[in-house]
Amino acid sequence: MDKYLEIRAMFENREDKENALVMAKYMRNKFKFYGLPTPKRKEIYKSFLKDEKKNKIIDWDFLDKCYEDEHREFQYLVCDYLNAMIKYLTYEDIFKIKKYLKSKQWWDTIDFLDKVIGKIGLRDNRVDDLMLKWSKDEDFWIRRLAIDHQLCRKEKTKIELLEQIIVNNFGSDEFFINKAIGWSLRDYSKTNPDWVRNFISKYEGKMDKLSIKEASKYI
Repeated sequence: MDKYLEIRAMFENREDKENALVMAKYMRNKFKFYGLPTPKRKEIYKSFLKDEKKNKIIDWDFLDKCYEDEHREFQYLVCDYLNAMIKYLTYEDIFKIKKYLKSKQWWDTIDFLDKVIGKIGLRDNRVDDLMLKWSKDEDFWIRRLAIDHQLCRKEKTKIELLEQIIVNNFGSDEFFINKAIGWSLRDYSKTNPDWVRNFISKYEGKMDKLSIKEASKYI
């Protein structure tokens, strides 16, 4: 059976319509859901992802079908698939992933895929210039991903890159941008609080209050 159809059948068999309404409401009714909580959803395709990793080949046709599905669980499957296959992803694959970033946009998928692209960036320095370019994109979701793609890097954070990407987004009145700036600084403050303090002091007059509030949480 077709992989997509096989997983769709498993999702449908475990559908929880009552919980689907709750999950949809949490996402402001932007998407339909099967009502599958994360642990149950991941258990459904756990063995499938294990087999895919053995193949060592990313099935983009399968991923495209999943991302086109109207149920949000399928976009989550794409995210989990890419994360599971991270060692096989290349710089060139980012442009295939961008197609997903531009479709069905919301914080849940953007904030997962930023980690995927961030991991590619640890292996390929070309990602740095691409993220600088994306930090000026007209699509604020693409800019948000650029801001947060270094989350959880700790000592491996490229601070000059982080600074320039954030500076490129000063003056925005978009909540999801100013929140992302604060989160990226807050995360790095756990590793280098002095740098973050100095950053806030240097740019306080240009930073949104929300960004400063989030960035200052641990310092």
